[in-house]
Amino acid sequence: MEIQTPRLLLRELRSDDWPAVLAYQSDPRYLRHYAWEGRSAEDVQAFLEELVSWQHEEPRHRYQLAVTLRETGELIGNCGLRLDQPDATQGDIGYELTPAQWGHGYATEAAHAMLAFGFGELRLHRIWSWCLADNQASVQVLERLGMRLEGHQRQVHWVKGSWRDVLLYGLLVDEWQTQQAHYQANRRTRP
Repeated sequence: MEIQTPRLLLRELRSDDWPAVLAYQSDPRYLRHYAWEGRSAEDVQAFLEELVSWQHEEPRHRYQLAVTLRETGELIGNCGLRLDQPDATQGDIGYELTPAQWGHGYATEAAHAMLAFGFGELRLHRIWSWCLADNQASVQVLERLGMRLEGHQRQVHWVKGSWRDVLLYGLLVDEWQTQQAHYQANRRTRP
């Protein structure tokens, strides 16, 4: 499976992607949002083996794709859409990028492509996501995608010695379709 965007190629993850994933998952800026204190080659290889195994599920209902730069092929993260079961009508979206590429809009671009896949090809009714409340960059990505804040769970994740709040976001298919129609109309009226 591959999805192309203007700047990215989302492709199936491979076991040999582990060095690039280890590089960003070992970055202290990345780790501050996770319970892990560090990552080893073995940790990342096991992580990737699980994600790669999803590609062989029949019928498939979890899609975690490598996010690569179209121009260079460099792996800069991963983005996915996961359904609890093959006939589910909703799924959750998640993404992670190397801190070296934060702030360029790549997470939004990749997640937008996964929303289009979920609402288009998979015909989902609702796509949801969550993030730590203090991860403002992730909050901004979800809001740029048009997702609505649906809930605030207090002190549900233990990270780096303290309880952290979680924000829940969701987007319905009719909201997605309205956004896309509005976007297309604005593109046609621009000079």
